[in-house]
Amino acid sequence: MREARTFDFRHRSHFTRPLAILPDADHAQRERRFRAIGRTDTGRGLFIVFTGRRKGDEVLMRPISARYMHKKEIDAYEKENPDL
Repeated sequence: MREARTFDFRHRSHFTRPLAILPDADHAQRERRFRAIGRTDTGRGLFIVFTGRRKGDEVLMRPISARYMHKKEIDAYEKENPDL
């Protein structure tokens, strides 16, 4: 059985720069969704789907899904975004 991995969204240091934030129109039905794709501080590929929620004057990020990327996804991401 695989070990479960969790993300602690209270810490903002998961992604290092550069980072791609793209609209997720394929899955957005009633709300605007975005995909954040990049690398962690330790170099692992990370994929997060999120939406924004307004709370007073603030817009907060509400994560929908977060996971490490597979090798095939990392290769495709690097090929499509050579400048990142």
